[in-house]
Amino acid sequence: MSIYDQRDPRFRSLIHPNAQLRQIGSGFEWAEGPVWFPAAQMLLFSDIPAHRMMRWTAETGCTVFREDSDYSNGNTRDPSGRLVTCHHGLRAVTRTEHDGRRTVLASHHAGKRLNSPNDVIARSDGSVWFTDPTYGILSDLEGYRASPEQDGSFVYRISPEGGDPVAVVTDFTQPNGLCFSPDERLLYVAESGSSHNPDVPPVIRVFDVSEDGTVGNGRDFAMIDKGLPDGIRCDARGNLWSSAADGVHVFAPDGALLGKVLVPEVVSNICFGGPRGNRLFITATTSLYVVAVDATAAGWPA
Repeated sequence: MSIYDQRDPRFRSLIHPNAQLRQIGSGFEWAEGPVWFPAAQMLLFSDIPAHRMMRWTAETGCTVFREDSDYSNGNTRDPSGRLVTCHHGLRAVTRTEHDGRRTVLASHHAGKRLNSPNDVIARSDGSVWFTDPTYGILSDLEGYRASPEQDGSFVYRISPEGGDPVAVVTDFTQPNGLCFSPDERLLYVAESGSSHNPDVPPVIRVFDVSEDGTVGNGRDFAMIDKGLPDGIRCDARGNLWSSAADGVHVFAPDGALLGKVLVPEVVSNICFGGPRGNRLFITATTSLYVVAVDATAAGWPA
């Protein structure tokens, strides 16, 4: 049975019809936050409730990268090739330096603790952008139960010079995955508030981004028709790939649903990687999957 659900002829240019979806890791509690490191040819990802980060390479398979992860969730690489991580447990965003030390990039806004940073991206100017829903403080499963101190769940920007994060988007219920268009002039943000409130639409919104990092003109980009959007990525041609309950949904730059990569578990997040950047790695509930595609990440291989 095909793993593809084609909705638009343009989808054919992004997939290999004979490519197989391969399960390359299993037994996780909730796999999330994949990020590829080309220099080391390795994938890092979080197993949030298990309080650990995992490593995958073609030679070793899945091994433990960090046993005590402070309930890490989303991960990314910054322009210098350093790991940047969101932690539910710390309620902070950290950067792992090349010598292994960890630097806290953000833990408070306006003098109050963040909720539980969820997903993170880095812009080519060195700024770091992250979402801050309340999932990590709703229970003790993926962090530590606590009352929120912030007035809402926001999208933040940390300037290249550091300092307090600036709230750039403040009208989401639970902002989740986020990514830039290839030219970094558009910011996409996933709304996952339907996880706890069915009245919240499972929408991906898009915003214009200025050179100075200001954000505006927010509008709906696409709706997820199965489950809700979580992790999202843009490919080099500007198509947006989104996690969903039935797999990975692929949208054209105009918002049209091109097709789906069907996955047998609920998908949490995705990233492009592999030696040529044309492998789609998928974290899905208890497993890690990979499939060959005819697309690479925006900005690959930087």
